[in-house]
Amino acid sequence: MAQKTNSLAHTKWMCKYHIVFTPKYRRKVIYNQLRNDIGEILRTLCRYKGVEIIEGHLMADHVHILVMIPPKLSVSSFMGYLKGKSALMIFDRHANLKYKYGNRHFWAEGYYVSTVGLNDATVAKYIREQERHDIAMDKLSVKEYQNPFEDREIEKEKKKQEKKKKTVKKEK
Repeated sequence: MAQKTNSLAHTKWMCKYHIVFTPKYRRKVIYNQLRNDIGEILRTLCRYKGVEIIEGHLMADHVHILVMIPPKLSVSSFMGYLKGKSALMIFDRHANLKYKYGNRHFWAEGYYVSTVGLNDATVAKYIREQERHDIAMDKLSVKEYQNPFEDREIEKEKKKQEKKKKTVKKEK
C-alpha cells in the first residue's frame, strides 16, 4: 500500500481511520443480497463525500472499514452521514426491513474508531483476515455450554449418596 498524501488548497493530509459499526441489537442481518446492497451503498456514499475506502469487510453482525477521511470532515459528522443515509437507502431497497426495524433505525447507536497512522497495512490485513480467524476459532472451540447450576446439583447428588452410604453402614 503506497503511503500517499492527499492535498487540499493549503493542506497535505493522510488521515486514516479504522471504523467498526453494527446493526441495531447486533442482529445478524448482513447476508447475501443485503450484503451486496450494503457494500454498494457504503461505497457510493463514501464516494459522494470524497472518502476513500482502503479496506472494508461486511461481517454478519458488524462492518469493518479502513477509510481516508479528508480533514475538512470530522469523523463524527461523516459517520452520522454514512449511517443515516445508508439506513434510508437500505430501507428503500428492502421495504420488508421497515417492519423489523421500527422508526427506520437500522444501525445501532455509536461506533468504534481508531486512528491508523502509518501502519495501515497491518489494519488492512486484520480486516481482511478477521472472518477467517473467527471461523477457525469457532471450529476450535468445541466447548459445550452447560448449566451454571450443574455443580450445585452434582454436590447435592454426592451428599445424597454419602447419606445413603452412612445409613446403609448404620443398618449393618
